[in-house]
Amino acid sequence: MTQPPDGPDFSLADVAREGLIERPGAEPASHDGTGRVDLAFTVAGRAEDGADLPPTQRGVRVPPGVTVFDAASWNGIAIDSTCGGHGTCHKCKVRVTSPVELPVTRHDARTFTEAQLAEGWRLGCLVQATRDLAVDVPPLTTRPKAATVGIGRQVILRPAVQKRYVELEEPTLADQRTDLARLTDAIDDLEVTADVHALRRLGTVLRQSDFKVTAVVVDEDLVDVEPGDTTATRYAIAFDLGTTTVVGTLLDVGTGTPLAVASTLNRQQPFGGDVITRISATMMDDQALDRLREAAGATLAELATRVCREAGIEPTQVYEVAVAGNATMTSLVLGIDPEPLGVAPFVMPVAQPPTVLAADIGLDLHPRARAFFFPALGAYVGGDIVAGMLATGMDRDKRVRLFIDVGTNCEIVLSDGDRIVSTAAPAGPAFEGGAIRCGMRAADGAVEVVKVDPHAGSDEPAVTLGVIGDVEAKGLCGSGLVDAVAELVRVGLLDGTGRLVSDEAAKEIAPALADRLARIGEERVFILHRPTPDAETVECVYLSQRDVRELQFAKAAISTGWSLLLEELGLEHRDVQQVLLAGSFGSYLSPASAVRIGLVPTLPVLRIVAAGNVAGEGAKMALLSIRERAGALALLEEVTYVELSDRPDFNDAFVEQLAFGR
Repeated sequence: MTQPPDGPDFSLADVAREGLIERPGAEPASHDGTGRVDLAFTVAGRAEDGADLPPTQRGVRVPPGVTVFDAASWNGIAIDSTCGGHGTCHKCKVRVTSPVELPVTRHDARTFTEAQLAEGWRLGCLVQATRDLAVDVPPLTTRPKAATVGIGRQVILRPAVQKRYVELEEPTLADQRTDLARLTDAIDDLEVTADVHALRRLGTVLRQSDFKVTAVVVDEDLVDVEPGDTTATRYAIAFDLGTTTVVGTLLDVGTGTPLAVASTLNRQQPFGGDVITRISATMMDDQALDRLREAAGATLAELATRVCREAGIEPTQVYEVAVAGNATMTSLVLGIDPEPLGVAPFVMPVAQPPTVLAADIGLDLHPRARAFFFPALGAYVGGDIVAGMLATGMDRDKRVRLFIDVGTNCEIVLSDGDRIVSTAAPAGPAFEGGAIRCGMRAADGAVEVVKVDPHAGSDEPAVTLGVIGDVEAKGLCGSGLVDAVAELVRVGLLDGTGRLVSDEAAKEIAPALADRLARIGEERVFILHRPTPDAETVECVYLSQRDVRELQFAKAAISTGWSLLLEELGLEHRDVQQVLLAGSFGSYLSPASAVRIGLVPTLPVLRIVAAGNVAGEGAKMALLSIRERAGALALLEEVTYVELSDRPDFNDAFVEQLAFGR
């Protein structure tokens, strides 16, 4: 692959003069915020000695409008950057090899020659994926000293894990300083207290390595002494401990580079799909808390093993982990009784959990590796949301921004640039395919995109489905559910109250779709996919009237939440300048469909941003910067929690939000 020359770096004066550019750059007119696009990455490799390695292939699927840089970052594909994806550092160079016409921003023009632009070279943070693209990613030309995480956030590396290599003079009768004093005198830039593990090893390691050792310090604790120079190997793992899915990312904290990422289902699933059922399990069975703790620990341990194996490092070289989870998941992994979280008045055992040894939560890493837990704002606005707020800079941006983490329990945060308020809304399991007749998780065979054409001809498909894995449709996941309802609302087969129209009305409104309306018993359904032409309705993938009601209640709970937060700050819907949809579901939710059903305020789709796994991004930030970790703790004082169930106007507001927008 042809390598571009290094582009000019902007000074702070340049940035101040021109301003940070608002992602994205030019926007193709065809973008309407629906569907999915496939990105095929070819990632060039480079060994530590500078030798080229065979390229690797990686395909990802993302919502339209996501930048190439974000798409890569969410999926563990490293693209060099230091500015947080604002187009100012000119380092995220990629080459789009698809035969498409790409806009050239002023930053692209300053970075590449005309010949390189003609070859498809662009800045990855300014290329929007509005169609399928093939993208070449060059190897990192430098080992960055800053890591970009989250949306528009820049982190200056200052990790808690530090290493110092020293060559000490051996003791003599004239110099009888203790081994510890000899070591600490040599690393006088750090004030350390020796851990007992380090003291047990200190004398032996010093003498076996000719007094040439590396001191390992976490925060202010000397946790180990290693023979020789090991300063190049210091790693940490960031965990997003979700109720359903757990994600682990291995980081080189010396460079800020993510080395491997893996995800898996939470092994607590047999105890229930949501936090309430898991809390209930501990209330009904004295042994359940221990089993839930062990299941959470086994999940984290599995991911730690996988990412270390993928990166080719020893688990004993991992010195710290950060865990971002909701209040219930945090309590369970620590073995703290969660019962007070599940009954009124919903009291947390502690807002800021203590830092513990990673071994205490089931991880077999360095013997003295630490586990940091994010603080929680309330029983249902936990550490994962604090991590997401940290990653997205909710406390730094002066715009009116709405943060929504869509799930069984939906957390909502609103900032007007000065004040921040938050709440939680019980959305139920509909967005994860639960309580839906044909519902399933987002796996192969799940319908994730639905498009309908009420005027399709006899040779044209009236219903077009996007199915995960490009296999035959087996069921409907959350994003497909939202798409299906939004499309039927758009064409008029669902009225504003959420009722499927009569057969007679359907024939007039959408004749090409009318034959898809059927009944299963007394319930009306809309058929999305027939496996065979003569298949019975119950054998099809369909949307039922009950499914529509489930989604209505879920979206009404969420929209009531953000509506009441807007009232709390004296704002109206049109004042919102950006909506951040967080979490796995939010990343794959169609912005156009979310607007149509009223899940989010009625805004142009380009103001609605798929924020990705921001909880995981916040966990990375906490590992890479003790300053950012302090910022997470400061959010406890800056954010006001609003309890919806305590609002006398909640029920009336909820009823008002049940109707679908048109």
